[in-house]
Amino acid sequence: MSTPPRNPRPHTLDRTDRRILEALQQDAGLSNQELAERVGLSPSPCLRRVRALEEAGIIIGRVALLDPKRLGLELTALIHIGMDRHTPERFAAFEERVTTYPEVQHCFLITGQTADYLLQVVVPDMDAYQDFLLRRITRLDGVSSVHSSFVLRRVVDRTALPLSYVPG
Repeated sequence: MSTPPRNPRPHTLDRTDRRILEALQQDAGLSNQELAERVGLSPSPCLRRVRALEEAGIIIGRVALLDPKRLGLELTALIHIGMDRHTPERFAAFEERVTTYPEVQHCFLITGQTADYLLQVVVPDMDAYQDFLLRRITRLDGVSSVHSSFVLRRVVDRTALPLSYVPG
């Protein structure tokens, strides 16, 4: 996936662009022919629009969503991490290292908490989590505090963005 611009301007979408994006958010594996049929276009204009949305940085990638439990990844943890110093260098080093850990699904730099970062991590079980925490997270330079919470149930678990807020 490409990295979107840091402060992108909201892109204006017309009705057809919205329909394309909604369809792809539901099923990114649609062929161009299937997508064109769903949104009421012929294949060539549909493909041009998809490419334009990719070039504008709106579509940044397409993925298959996997069921973690069916793969034996039973435990999702939310980890609040506090840093000892709030310097750009310390944050950059932490972020560079944490991106290499496949267990980390999301890493957010946050405010309004006693923590600096919130990580979402998926592992098979508590033993794997303990190993991840003790061998990786707590050994990172600058980590001064760690607070873990464990997901009991996913109540809302969506990847689709609310396009109704996008200018059109």
